[in-house]
Amino acid sequence: MTKLRKIGAAICCIAAAVCTLAACGMSTPSEENLVDKQDQPKKIVNMFSPMGKTDANAENVARTAQEMTLSMAEEKLGLIIEYNTYTAQDYKEKTYDDVCTERIRSNLDDFYLLNPDVFQQLGKEGLLADLSGLDCAKNLREVVKAANTVDGKLVAIPHEVVAYGLFVNKDLFDQFDLKLPETPEELLECCRVFKENGYDTPIGANRWWLETFVFAISYANLYNGGNTAAEVEALNSGAAKYSDYLRPGFTFLKELIDKGYIDAQKAYTYEAIDGEGADFLAQKTPIVMAYWGAANTDTLYGRAEFDMQVIGFPSSLGAMPIVSMTGYSVCEQAEHREDALNVLDVMLSDEALQIFAEKKQVISASKNVQTYCVDALQPLNDRINEGVYVLASNAGMKVEQWGNMCLIVRDMLQGAGVEECLAAFDRLQEQSLQ
Repeated sequence: MTKLRKIGAAICCIAAAVCTLAACGMSTPSEENLVDKQDQPKKIVNMFSPMGKTDANAENVARTAQEMTLSMAEEKLGLIIEYNTYTAQDYKEKTYDDVCTERIRSNLDDFYLLNPDVFQQLGKEGLLADLSGLDCAKNLREVVKAANTVDGKLVAIPHEVVAYGLFVNKDLFDQFDLKLPETPEELLECCRVFKENGYDTPIGANRWWLETFVFAISYANLYNGGNTAAEVEALNSGAAKYSDYLRPGFTFLKELIDKGYIDAQKAYTYEAIDGEGADFLAQKTPIVMAYWGAANTDTLYGRAEFDMQVIGFPSSLGAMPIVSMTGYSVCEQAEHREDALNVLDVMLSDEALQIFAEKKQVISASKNVQTYCVDALQPLNDRINEGVYVLASNAGMKVEQWGNMCLIVRDMLQGAGVEECLAAFDRLQEQSLQ
């Protein structure tokens, strides 16, 4: 579990919020948690988060957007939110996920920003409050409710929905008269053409996000076939096997590796964007995968010197966005439980989420809040607005998806075959049934 949590923490934090950590170094607890005790309101609510209050001189869009919604809650409710902050140097070998789990089990804070594998496990243990009665919950997108409900309880609500897609150099596709791929077969053909024309590695990859291909191909029909609840229940009960769903996804990924369209050795050592990003921006690699915010961020892919477009991953149903999300959760036994619930109701209200979406240009958790996106993201946004997507983190599944899939895909990068990967997932299913 420790290994999985380390993977899950790194992946999900990069995916949703901790891109902000890379952009701005954390301050020490002594710098961020000092509050003038004489000026404190009587009500205090404690939040545990991977980030503290922004330094006055720091420029960080995600932090500022979050703080604006927290400040709104403080003002409307007449209380103060104290930040208890994770820093790797303070917790040594413990990941953010490890520390959150320990603190919630010990009732040390009131509410938390959690990765999906953590709120899934703690929700099963009954340690997280049901948020479905909050006013803000009434306005949530269905994808948020589906991903964050455990045993019938909504245990987490995010500021944003994080969508992953293929970032493609449209100029290179046009140069070789290639249409943007929507199916696995079309992507293979594009890769063949690129490789024959001198692009040694058509798809730039890293060790975190290759599972997006497996999710898209394997679960496209599960999430878009009109029978999702029944199919998930069949997996949870053991009536259906994960290997039956995942075989085409793992087979496709293995073909990409075997044909040299992905460099498995490099991908295994590359960190997200830091590894493959330079070649993509230099137009040496036509395709990479990344999350929505990377297209909005100047320091990532926001200033590409070519026509960049973000599309879904190939599937039998066309280009498929992959969706994951972190979420805010309230400790069931929190000292200030009701106040914490009230804070979430304000900071995740449509009013607050509108501010957050405008500031950070993301897909809001609320169905009522407009999504702000650059032109490059429009193809991905169109599919999401159609209600077409695959969940990479689904708290309703007994087998945690995102972190486990990442671990097994990394085994494939080191030589594991399709059957080995499928057997590994079936073992996880057997363990969940026990």
